[in-house]
Amino acid sequence: MSEFRLLHTMLRVLDLDKSIDFYTRLLGMKLLRRNDYEGGRFTLAFVGYGDESDTAVLELTHNWDQKEPYEIGTGYGHIALGVPDIYATCEKLAAEGVKIPRAPGPMKHGSTVIAFIEDPDGYKVELIERK
Repeated sequence: MSEFRLLHTMLRVLDLDKSIDFYTRLLGMKLLRRNDYEGGRFTLAFVGYGDESDTAVLELTHNWDQKEPYEIGTGYGHIALGVPDIYATCEKLAAEGVKIPRAPGPMKHGSTVIAFIEDPDGYKVELIERK
């Protein structure tokens, strides 16, 4: 099915500006587009490392009337990002107050160096060192 491709993954976020800052300033993505839907009382912001025409991106959905944090549930896993120097990356993120529930180091039963961080809503982001 070569005509199929992954377009985006959607995350519901409580504070859109905080989430855009996290994914753009701290993780280096670009804000690709942002649209308010007055009638539906929600905003969609798309962030990513490349153009949507050939790169999968994240869709951040902010429902204007949501007052409580979302429940992430037990089915969701994580987003994975490749980074060149995981130790320096985690050091910079920690200095910004980012939660790092799993510090960088080799994964169990393997040699790949990984870490887990959390975005402002508690979604897990796996960092994988790629030199």
